[in-house]
Amino acid sequence: MLDSIITYFEDLPTVWRASILIGGIFFFWVLEGVIPLFQFAYNKVRHAGINLLFTFFAAVIGFGLAGVLYFTSYWVTTNEFGLLQIMEMPLWLKIIIGVMLLDFIGAWLVHWVEHKIKWMWKFHLIHHTDTTVDVTTGLRHHPGEILFRIGFTIMGVFLVGVPIGIVMLYQSLSVLFAHITHANINMPKKIDRALSWVFVTPNMHKIHHHYTQPLTDTNYGNIFAIWDRIFGTFAEVDDIKKLKYGIDTHMDPEEHDRVSSLLKIPFMAYRPPEGSKFGESEPKLKKPDKE
Repeated sequence: MLDSIITYFEDLPTVWRASILIGGIFFFWVLEGVIPLFQFAYNKVRHAGINLLFTFFAAVIGFGLAGVLYFTSYWVTTNEFGLLQIMEMPLWLKIIIGVMLLDFIGAWLVHWVEHKIKWMWKFHLIHHTDTTVDVTTGLRHHPGEILFRIGFTIMGVFLVGVPIGIVMLYQSLSVLFAHITHANINMPKKIDRALSWVFVTPNMHKIHHHYTQPLTDTNYGNIFAIWDRIFGTFAEVDDIKKLKYGIDTHMDPEEHDRVSSLLKIPFMAYRPPEGSKFGESEPKLKKPDKE
């Protein structure tokens, strides 16, 4: 059974990958209208158009580097290089470890680094400039940032020794979770909190999109929440409805609501925030082991 699943993902049809992307957007687009977390007063179609344009840029770059990813996976498999190649383990365990470590290196680690290195942050903050976070926000990444993320994913494949079937399974799950965690849906608090012990949930990731620190620098995960819990970057808030999306250095619509402006941000002089705006009226941090 597992062999057939991995074999399927080794030759994953383009139509299946496209269906995850497009089908996921459509499903959560509809669900956002039924159980919204926030009632945004915005042109949803125009907002989606901006974010989907960035998705097009990402797809072009992704296809361009797909050969490097495939070659890396082929090389480590052929030469038995990397953790999964040198250690004997059942296929089910190889799948779990492979997906988890790719999620750590290709999602959590690169995300954490982007928040710590100023010139990388200038590319990543385009994702944070969205003041109306919905399912399309998960696709809003500057072309330069796509290079970082693909680069870290390739490094993960190389170090871990991941076969291409597991790589494609990971990428499919990654896209699915990007839809789930950014969707503007009102997830029941108890369900969301229970799931967040293992997986990144909608409420958990929305905290990361709050417009000021310290919340901006928390909850970096994509699929698995355990990395934030292990490395001390996990955060919860008392009231999710008090979150304010965006980034405090670029709250002007002329900066965050124009494609041309967003593309230029990484190449402009860095403008640090004027000071923390995290005060009594802000959502309050709480310890993760308390209600």
